[in-house]
Amino acid sequence: MASFMIPFKALFFLMLVLHQSPPVFASSSSIAANETETLLKWKASLDNNTQTLLSSWVGGSHCNWVGITCDMAGTITNLSLADHMLNLKGTLRSLNFFFFPNLVWLNLHNNSLYGSIPSHIGNLSKLTHLDLSYNTFSGNIPSEISLLKSLEFISLANNEINGSIPQEIGSLSSISYINFRDNHLRGSIPEEVCNLSTLTWLDLSLNNFFGSIPSKIGRLSSLSILTLNANNLTGPIPISVGGLHNLSRLVLVENRLNGSIPKEVGMMKSLNMLDLSANQLTGPIPTSIGNLSNMVWLYLYENQLSGSIPNEIGLLQSLNTLQLLSNNLTGVIPASIGNLTSLSTLYLHQNMFYGSIPASIGKLTSLSTLDLDQNMFSGSIPASIGNMTKLVELNLQINHLSGPIPSFSNLTHLESFQISDNHFSGPLPENVCHGGQLEKLGAVNNNLRGLIPSSLRNCKSLYRVRLEGNQLTGNISEAFGIYPNLKYIALSNNKFYGELSPNWGQCHSLASLQISNNNISGKIPPELKHATQLQELDVSSNHLIGEIPKELETLKLMYKLLLSGNQLSGKIPPEIGVLSNLQHLNLASNNLSGPIPIRLGDCSKLLDLNLSKNKLEESIPFSISYINGLQNLDLSQNLLIGEIPQQLAKLHSLEILNISHNMLNGSIPNSFNYLQSLTVVNISYNQLEGPIPNIKAFHEASFDALRNNKGLCGNATGLMPCAVAAASNGHRKSTKVIIFIVIPFFGLLFLFIIARSFLTLCQKNRTRKSESMEAQLGNFFTLWGYNGRILYENIIEATEDFSSNNCIGSGGYGTVYKAALPNGEVVAVKKLHQSEDSMISINLKAFESEIHALSEIRHRNIVKLYGFCSHPKNSFLVYEFVERGSLRMVLSNKDEAMELDWEKRLNVVKGVANALSYMHHDHSPPIIHRDISSNNVLLDLDYEAHISDFGTARLLKSDSSNWTSLVGTFGYIAPGIY
Repeated sequence: MASFMIPFKALFFLMLVLHQSPPVFASSSSIAANETETLLKWKASLDNNTQTLLSSWVGGSHCNWVGITCDMAGTITNLSLADHMLNLKGTLRSLNFFFFPNLVWLNLHNNSLYGSIPSHIGNLSKLTHLDLSYNTFSGNIPSEISLLKSLEFISLANNEINGSIPQEIGSLSSISYINFRDNHLRGSIPEEVCNLSTLTWLDLSLNNFFGSIPSKIGRLSSLSILTLNANNLTGPIPISVGGLHNLSRLVLVENRLNGSIPKEVGMMKSLNMLDLSANQLTGPIPTSIGNLSNMVWLYLYENQLSGSIPNEIGLLQSLNTLQLLSNNLTGVIPASIGNLTSLSTLYLHQNMFYGSIPASIGKLTSLSTLDLDQNMFSGSIPASIGNMTKLVELNLQINHLSGPIPSFSNLTHLESFQISDNHFSGPLPENVCHGGQLEKLGAVNNNLRGLIPSSLRNCKSLYRVRLEGNQLTGNISEAFGIYPNLKYIALSNNKFYGELSPNWGQCHSLASLQISNNNISGKIPPELKHATQLQELDVSSNHLIGEIPKELETLKLMYKLLLSGNQLSGKIPPEIGVLSNLQHLNLASNNLSGPIPIRLGDCSKLLDLNLSKNKLEESIPFSISYINGLQNLDLSQNLLIGEIPQQLAKLHSLEILNISHNMLNGSIPNSFNYLQSLTVVNISYNQLEGPIPNIKAFHEASFDALRNNKGLCGNATGLMPCAVAAASNGHRKSTKVIIFIVIPFFGLLFLFIIARSFLTLCQKNRTRKSESMEAQLGNFFTLWGYNGRILYENIIEATEDFSSNNCIGSGGYGTVYKAALPNGEVVAVKKLHQSEDSMISINLKAFESEIHALSEIRHRNIVKLYGFCSHPKNSFLVYEFVERGSLRMVLSNKDEAMELDWEKRLNVVKGVANALSYMHHDHSPPIIHRDISSNNVLLDLDYEAHISDFGTARLLKSDSSNWTSLVGTFGYIAPGIY
């Protein structure tokens, strides 16, 4: 029986092999037929638009189809559909590699293929070249790839592949090129990679690898390129790298490598690029680096390297780029640096170098960029720098350099010259723009004197100029010309005189013109209207006269207009109201007269408004209350009359208010009690009377800020209390008269109240059961500063009785509606999901106490609670309406996310930090939010952050260590809204 079973098993196995592996035993014609059938099936699986690109794949010999090369027997050896010739879109699921036994070359580079790499790719036993790069493949690298024993080249770069590198890759004994760059691979780099002795190129950059570099990496003796940058690798650089004698490029930038640079680096004699930047390396630069005579690019920036630059650096005579910036390097620059005659870029900034700049640096005649800023260099600029005829960028700012600036007559290619924050004296070099290519000139905060060089007047290439903080002089109308590319120029704090030239209006790219604190006279030229890109104009602290030109209304991008400290006269042009982007307006200390223009209220983005020290007349226009974000308002030292408009209480962001030294009268509006953001106030030297507002800014104001008024009272230094004094015993006669008058009056009033109460009770007996419940619970609606019942009706009407048409968000505990009130204000109303039975159990006193605690929060970065209503039918909260919704919503919208640039995002972070600091440290008692997320950060039209959703916040009682819910009654507020 056993003798029978053995031949039977062999026969069965042979039949199985013949059935499962026809390509092995099949003829060339049958292989070609299977290949054709498989390719057509794959074509049919591709996206419809892609199929038309393979129009040649229809009939005849498949060897004539686009992208296909066959051998003499008519079977496919090369399948190349690369480089967007076709831009194929689809998966490899239907491309069964089992039927391509002779395929040697597979190149699908730069298409739109997606899905996973199929495991049956392991059947391509003759494959030597595999390129699937620049697609959107995902999933893991199949372990079957290790079956490709003939593979010499594999590139899976720029896909979305994840998982780890399979350990089996170590069995690819013929492999010479591996590129897995820019995927989502993770895990550690397998030690098995170090067994690939034929490997010459290994690129694993831009992934998520962690752990250390394999200690046996030095075994890859054939390796020429090793790039592991932009991962999360840690630990030291292994000393075995010294064994990589054929390595020409080692790139480890942007990891978290630590320890020192091993001296064994000096053994890699073939190295021409070494990039260890943006790690956490410490210690000195090893002297053995001088052995790398083939070095062209050396990058060691953004580490924590210390010590000095070794003298051996001068041995690297092939060096083209040396970047050592942002370390802790000290000492002097070695004179041997002058031997680097091939050097084109030298970055040594942001270190602690000291001493003089060596004269030998002038030997670097190939140098195009020299950046030594933010060090401690002293002495003067060596004249030899003038020999660097190819120099394009020279940056020496923030050092201790002094003396005159040498002539730069040979620096004809200079585009950027930065020497700010030093101690240079004398004039600017006459030939600073000798080559006519200078774009950036910065010499801020020096002791420069003399006239502006004539070469600068005719320097049409200028883009950015900063000369403020010197003692430069000359007629400003003659010193500067017309610059078509100029975007920014700052000449403040010098000694320029003369008049502003109309030519500034012909600088059509100009965004910022700053010439404050000089001796400029004459008028503001109306021709400035032609500089339509102008965003900032600062000519303050000069001797300008005449009127403010109304032509400035054409400068729609203007956000900062500073004209203070001059002798301007006439009225403030109402056309300024057209400048809708204006954030800072300072017209103080002039001779302006007439009324404050009503249209100034149209400058809705204003943060600072200073009209002080003028001769402005009439009353304060209520339109100023339209400037919702106003933080600083100074109308002091004018001739203003009338009462303070109560509408100013709408300025909820107001922090500083100065209306002193005017002729204002009447009382301070009660609505000022809600200016909780106010920190500094000055109302002195007016004719104001009555109680001061019951807020911190007034209570803590000095006597000088309140003095010389008609009759102010209240809880502040130097003021009498407002309580009514009782009559003394010495005035019994007048007391009797008062009693005789008051008692009959109150008797009549008492009878009227009894009668009115009787009628009211009769009416209540006829109301519905819910109205009876209302009488028991109390129907209190609080919206501070307003008539609650009227506003209740307004909100019901504005939301159409909470119709879904007005719904802007919903959550587990409430629904949020947008309500436009009759006075034009728009608010957000959150109606709570509560039954009448649950209302009975609410402790109304605790409810009111918690709401009042929340209402006391007044900060520009915290969404404002205007009021609440507790009612058997409708219970809701009334909040400030924040236009753009949540940060999460903005980031989820591609267009809005692009608009939210990095500067705006930084401001969002600052706003959230300011709000949290206020809640934790400045509010009493402190408040802990406990649910900060992108859902609960709201953005207004200016992308200013406002923290919302205090449903989980905790209030720390002053007499207890326990935390109690601030508005826990209301639960979670709708995500993304309130």
